[in-house]
Amino acid sequence: MKPYNSQQSKKEQVQLMFDNIASTYDRLNHLFSFSIDKIWRQNVVRKVRRMKPERILDLATGTGDLAIKMAKRIPQAKIMGVDLSENMLAIAAEKVRRQGLDDHIALYHGDAEELHLTDGVVDVVTVAFGIRNFADIEKGLSEIMRSLRSGGHVVILEFSTPRNFLVRKLYSFYSNHVLKPVGGLVSKDRKAYDYLPDSIVEFPEPEEFLGMMRRAGFKECHRRSQSFGIAQIYIGEKP
Repeated sequence: MKPYNSQQSKKEQVQLMFDNIASTYDRLNHLFSFSIDKIWRQNVVRKVRRMKPERILDLATGTGDLAIKMAKRIPQAKIMGVDLSENMLAIAAEKVRRQGLDDHIALYHGDAEELHLTDGVVDVVTVAFGIRNFADIEKGLSEIMRSLRSGGHVVILEFSTPRNFLVRKLYSFYSNHVLKPVGGLVSKDRKAYDYLPDSIVEFPEPEEFLGMMRRAGFKECHRRSQSFGIAQIYIGEKP
C-alpha cells in the first residue's frame, strides 16, 4: 500500500486512495450498502436504456459494475469506461474479460476533468458514485457537456444526506461507527474510509447540485431520490 503525502493534490490523493482499496472495494461496497447499490445501478441502466444510446461514456468507472450492467442491457451501445485509478481499472478489465464483454466495453486510464475526446462524440455520459471525488466538479460537468452530442444526456448516481431526521441520524451513526472502522480495518486504509463518508456530507445538497448542472448548461435537470434520500439519480440534457 502506497503512503499518502500531505503535498499531494486532492486528485492525486483520490487516485492513490482508490489504488490502495481496489482489491477490497467491491466486497465492502456491496456489504456496507446491503447490496442496495446494485438496485440503484439497475435504476440508472433502465433510464439510460430508454435513451437508446449508441455511445456511452462511463466516468469514474471504477471496477466496471455500471459499465458491465449497461453492456448487458444495452447491447447496441459501445461503452468507454474512464478512471483515474489503474488498480481499479485492472479489476474492471478482468471482470469485462471474464464476462465476454471486450467487444462492448473499452477501458481507459484518464481524468474526467481533462478528457481527450472530440467534442460531441457520445450520446450519454454516466457517473456512479464518482462525481463527489472530482477535484473540480464544475470543470467535470463542463467536460461532460463538451463530450455530449446535442440532445445527449448525463445520468449521475451519487450519495446524498437523507433529509428525514431519523434516517439521517441512523445513516450518520452507521457511517461513523460501522463503515469507517470496519472499512478501515478490512481495507487496511483508514484514511480512505474516513474520507469516503465525509465526502458524502460535504457534497452539495440535491437542489444545489441541480443548480450546478444548470449553470454548466444542462436543461431539463431533475433528480430521482433513492432509498429515502440515501442516493440520488440526477439527469440533464445538452441543448
